[in-house]
Parts: sequence; C-alpha cells; structure tokens
Amino acid sequence: MITPVLPTYARADLEFERGEGPYLFTAKGERYLDFGAGIAVNALGHAHPALVKALTEQAQKVWHVSNIYRIPGQEKLARKLVDLTFADTVFFTNSGAEALECAIKMARRYHYAGGNPERNELITFEGAFHGRTLATISAGGNRKYMEGFGPDMPGFQHLPFGDMKALEAAIGPKTAGILIEPVQGEGGIRVLPGEQLRRIRALCDEAGILLVLDEVQTGFGRTGRLFAHELSGVTPDIMAVAKALGGGFPVGACLATEAAARGMTVGTHGSTYGGNPLAMAVAEAAVGMMAAPEFLAHVRAIGLKLRQKLAMLADRHPAIIESVRGEALMLGIRTHVPNTDLVQALRDEHLLTVGAGDNVVRLLPPLIIDESHLDEAVEKIERACTVLETQLAKTATAAQGAQ
Repeated sequence: MITPVLPTYARADLEFERGEGPYLFTAKGERYLDFGAGIAVNALGHAHPALVKALTEQAQKVWHVSNIYRIPGQEKLARKLVDLTFADTVFFTNSGAEALECAIKMARRYHYAGGNPERNELITFEGAFHGRTLATISAGGNRKYMEGFGPDMPGFQHLPFGDMKALEAAIGPKTAGILIEPVQGEGGIRVLPGEQLRRIRALCDEAGILLVLDEVQTGFGRTGRLFAHELSGVTPDIMAVAKALGGGFPVGACLATEAAARGMTVGTHGSTYGGNPLAMAVAEAAVGMMAAPEFLAHVRAIGLKLRQKLAMLADRHPAIIESVRGEALMLGIRTHVPNTDLVQALRDEHLLTVGAGDNVVRLLPPLIIDESHLDEAVEKIERACTVLETQLAKTATAAQGAQ
C-alpha cells in the first residue's frame, strides 16, 4: 500500500476501529486481547468511562491557552503528584522523551547553578531506552538508533547494566548524575535489583550528584507500586514519567525535589502544548484511579497470578520459553525462538504483545484485567507455543531428510 506517512515504522497490517476495556476491535468485528496496551500506555484499558467523561467535559470548556497564563488543571494535577511522591515541583510535557529532556537539562543546570558547570555528564546504561530525540538517543547509547544521526551528543557515559564496580569507577569530577530505568523496558524487562538501586542512591549522595530515574514505562502502577523505585525503598532527585499518566492521552511530566530544580528559573525551559487543559483533565482523572491502594493491590495480585501461569507454560513448552521475568504486570517472556516469531504467533491467536531486546516478548496488559483475561491470554500463549513447536519439528524433520 502506498501511503503518504513517513515509512519509519515496520507496522503490522492490522488496524483497529474501537476499543473497550482490554480489547481492541477491527472494522470487521474481530476482537483482540490487548496485552501491549499501546506499549504500557492504556493502563485503564480502552475508552474508560471516567477518562472519556473528563476529556469531553474539558473539551467543551477550553483546549489550549499556552503557558503564558496559569492553567488551573496543572496546579491541581501537580499538587496530586507532589502529594503522592518525593517531588516538590512538576513540569508538564507532551511525551516521555520530552520529560527526559527536561530531566537532563535540570540535572546539568543544578550543577551550573551551584557553581560547577563542568559537572554536565550523566552516567547511563547499556540496554536503556530514553526516547527518540537527539539527546535521549545519545543517552540510551543504542547504535541502531544513532546510525546516520551523528555525531552523538556529548555528555553521556554508557556502562554495562548492573555493573556496580564500573559505576563506582566512572563517577568523576564531570559527573552530574546517574540516569537509569528501575526496570528496562525495551532492553528486555531487565529488573535492577533493589540492593543495586539503593547502592546507586548512596553513591549519588556520597558524590554530591543527582539520581535521575526514567519511570516512563514503569510508572503509575505497572510494577504493582505507583512507581517502581518504591520497591527498593529509595527516592530519586528527578524522575521522568509519561505513558500511563494520561491513560492514552499524550502527556508526560518531570518531577523533582526543590533542591534538584534550583537551576530551573524563569525562561530556562518551556513547552507550547505541555500541560494543556485537555491533558491535565484526563491525567488528573487517571492518576486518581491508579493511585488508589486497592487498585495497586489488584495489580500486584493479578500480576502474581499471571507470573505463576507463565511459569507453568514455560515448564510445558521449554523449546519455546526460556524464562519469565519482570514485576507485576510488566512481564517478559525470553524465548528460544526469535521473539518476533512468538509475537506473530500470538497475534495470529488475537493476542497483542510487544517485542523487546534480549529476545524478549513484553506482556504489558491494561492494569484493569481480571482472572478471566489471564485465562484467555494463557490459552492463546499455549496455542501459539504449540504452533511454534510444530514448526520446529517440521524444520528438524526436513533437515534430517536433507542429510
């Protein structure tokens, strides 16, 4: 099909007309169970009534005024986020990449304001994904994303994920902070152990540098806590969030302590659309639901059940599934076959998932799923594994016949 859309995506030949809860429907009425949730965005499922109500009510009032004026919705949502977290202040953006851009600028500006402008480098980690802007792809260090867009932006030092000795040795007079995902999403659902995150927090304190967390994918209940760093009992100085924040509406935020934000004075940063009234109305409604203790308890309970069911599948299909990893409803299946084969086989069974690095298939369902959805998903995964096992057997038989 010839399309005027820039061909930067390897899109599946699949399109959806509407969504309801954890399901998506094609124009022909085919139903798909969505365990990708727009890559961890649709945490409350599709067309959640409370979000639809918040959006339509605000749409009849005012959509956009710009940040030249005060926006009451920003004040309301910022207060809610501050009350729920370590933060004292919030800057609203349109995306996770923009939230990370703000976080990077803030970390550098912190030291500039403190009389140490030479401290402008952030330590980051291999396998990370922080966005697609020039700064954030440089921060991630993935050569695939940098190819043809060089030179790399300076100011980032990349280390092996989880190598604490390398981290301790890397901190120097130019270091502004450490930027890390508590759980790498695109990197393959690689969980940073709690003791390592606590050690990183201690290293930052000892060196007088900032801990910057990327919780764009892990935030707002995905790991069973409102934010993944809560699992380790540490708090960052700066945190970037987005994805689930708006329940599907484009919105992100950079949260920080008052001390970490000391350099972000009038005129140092801005956004035309960031924090617009529509985004604030939807996000305020979404956060109110996702922050509820009973909501988070449900995510933990249903996530544990899914993890147990996946472990049983791994036992029954060892030729396909190598291991299962992750937290709550941020889970990854590491496969023996190419992960793209399993993603396609699951799609053929009308289960939507997302690929990741390290040959992992991500399961990122809406956080509202119940046990019936788990059972449905497990049946589909079982059938997909059986199909792939049959293909492996045919390939092996053909290979033997050719000898």
